[in-house]
Parts: sequence; C-alpha cells; structure tokens
Amino acid sequence: MGLVFFFVFLLFSCQSNQSPKVHQGLKSDRAPEDSVLVMGAQQIEELLTLIDGRAVALVGNQSSMVNSKTHLVDTILARGVDLLKVFSPEHGFRGTASAGEKINNSLDPKTGLPIVSLYGNHKKPTAADLEGVALVIFDIQDVGVRFYTYISTLHYVMEACAELNIPLLVLDRPNPNGDYIDGPVLDLKHQSFVGMHPVPIVHGMTIGEYARMINGEYWLKDSMRCSLSTINCLNYQHDLFYDLPIPPSPNLRSAISIRLYPSLCLFEGTSVSVGRGTQTPFELYGHPKMPKDLFHFTPEAQVGAMNPKYEQIVCGGFYLGDIPMSTKFSISYLLNAIAILKNPAALIDKKSFFIKLAGTEDLYNQLISGWSEKEIRETWVEDLERYKEIRSKYLQYN
Repeated sequence: MGLVFFFVFLLFSCQSNQSPKVHQGLKSDRAPEDSVLVMGAQQIEELLTLIDGRAVALVGNQSSMVNSKTHLVDTILARGVDLLKVFSPEHGFRGTASAGEKINNSLDPKTGLPIVSLYGNHKKPTAADLEGVALVIFDIQDVGVRFYTYISTLHYVMEACAELNIPLLVLDRPNPNGDYIDGPVLDLKHQSFVGMHPVPIVHGMTIGEYARMINGEYWLKDSMRCSLSTINCLNYQHDLFYDLPIPPSPNLRSAISIRLYPSLCLFEGTSVSVGRGTQTPFELYGHPKMPKDLFHFTPEAQVGAMNPKYEQIVCGGFYLGDIPMSTKFSISYLLNAIAILKNPAALIDKKSFFIKLAGTEDLYNQLISGWSEKEIRETWVEDLERYKEIRSKYLQYN
C-alpha cells in the first residue's frame, strides 16, 4: 500500500507549477478595454444588430449571464427583443437538476416565458417548438470536454435549425480547459449523447469554434449544414485561464473541479465515487474499501445529487482540491484505484457506460490487461494528430 501512496505523492509533486494566465469572472457592462475579456453575450449592441427585429428563441441556462447580476433573458427583453421561448439543456434552466434527472417543460416564474427541456427523450427541438422563431441564439458556458453534454445539445439544435432553415447565432464563451488537447478520440461505434463526435476527451475549443467544426465537418444528420454565425469573445486566447463565475452544472463548483473533471468523470462508469453528495464533488475520489486514515467522506443527498453513490456510507480515498490549477487530463487516478482495489473488471462495473465515456473499448481492455499510462497514451498519438489538423481549421483565437 505504501507504493500506492508514493505513486500519488509523486503524481502531484510532478505537476507543473506554472499556471495559465488568469482572468477572474464576469466584468460589468463598462466599455471594453484591450486587456478586458468580453463574452459574446456582453456585446449587446452587436447582438441587437444581428437580431434585427426578428422573433428569437434562446438556448441557455444559469450560465447565460451578461454580467454578475443580469441574465441574458432579462437583458434582451428589456431591450425590446421578441423572445418567444427558452430551451434548456441537461440540469435545467436554473442548473440545479442532478445528472440524468428528468426535467419537464415549465414556465419561467419571472418572465412567464415557456421553457422547453432538451434532455431525456426530447433532445432536439421540433418544428412545433420552433414555430414562429426566426433566429435561435445559443449561449451556454461549456467546459471543453467531450462527454459534457452541452455540446451534444448544440449538435441537436444545429440539426433542427438546418432542417427548418432557421439561422443559429452562438454567443461564444471561454473554455476553462482550452489550453490543451488530450485523451482518446471517440470511435463512432460508441457514439452516444455523452460522445457524439470523433474528438478527444479534452477537445481544446470554445463552444463557438466547436459549432464551426460540427458544421464544417458535416457531422449533422445527412451531412446537413446550418446557417451559423458567432459573436466571438474579445481579448481571449486559449492559454488564458478563465475562472468561471457561475457553476456550469451543480457538481462543478470550483475551478479545480472543472480541471479535474475530464479525468475523474471516467469514474462514473466504475464503482468509485467522485464525491457527488459532498461539498467538493469532482475534487476527490474514493470507495468504501479504500483506506480511510488519510482522507474519508460520506455522500449525502442534496440539490444536484439526489441519489449519490454510497449515500450515507463512509468512503476512504483521495482529496485533490489543492493540486495545481495547471493539472491536465490523466488516467493515473484510475490506475491508482485499480492498484488499491485490485480487480479492474469489478471496479469498472458499468462497462457499457465507461466505454461511452472513454469513447473507445480499447481503454477498457487496456486497463483490464494492466497496461501502464505510458503504453496507453502511445495508442492515442496518431488519432490526436489527425484531430489537431481538423481542429486547426476552425480556431478563432490565438
């Protein structure tokens, strides 16, 4: 067991201490300066010009903020925009629903606008949903990870717009994991809502760039393309670390959880907990059979995690919330859990879901067979190089 703990210590001590350039949160509505990061949604005058009096629908959630106090819905309504309805992704319009939780259509209590859920059995807007809509606006904060389902919602919205000849306007936002690319590239045999496109786990693109790639690579049904435009961020580049001012989903509550998410989410296909039901989800991992002397936690039902894994059961494990923000995707946490719990086939107890998250059955087989991280990574190189060539065609920022 001592070797396992030495391995974890070595992993953390070898992380680079050089952090990306930092931008903290949303600025106010003051005039942009050369050094101030400005979101697409903050460029209101350009947005109103592009709306040009048309009836619109918004795809958004709690992250669709213009500044620290004002939601985009309230802003454009106050400016006289004919906003007909709002579409919401996984976790709902308020961003409080648990992962996978069914979300019903509703009315926004503040504005009375209809809110149409694009999750569960209704992932794609219908012609009836879009009746009377002349422009769809998409404004959701993404985290740059293939299995984070907001890009899957983007895909289906683009497809509906293409079918109905309705233009789509994407308001771009920074990618908090946009400074690198890593992980296995999805094999389309394992395509699902948690992985729709042949991209690596960490894809290194903003939501606006990603939309351009979906369109440009003809990834929509029947190779359709939608009429797509974007309002780019100002003064953004991919190595700029953006500290999200609003949690993009209920279990990504901190900057470090967002950096760890690409690595730790693979545990969702295993018997290991990532801390849903604690105050620091995706900052830790553990299991009832892991040692409890160094760190332990007890998941409890709460908003955003109504039925957490190992509810009311003490788990031992590892707290990662104090590692450097420069951390990147790694399968070392998986390998560490396997080293402790010994039986990889039993540990990966949701094999089908694990393969969907990984995007390939190869990773499952490699872990079962005892491959090292170095050996596993070598199998990703060619696919990653091909992906980088595709990605380069759609980048909008330095």
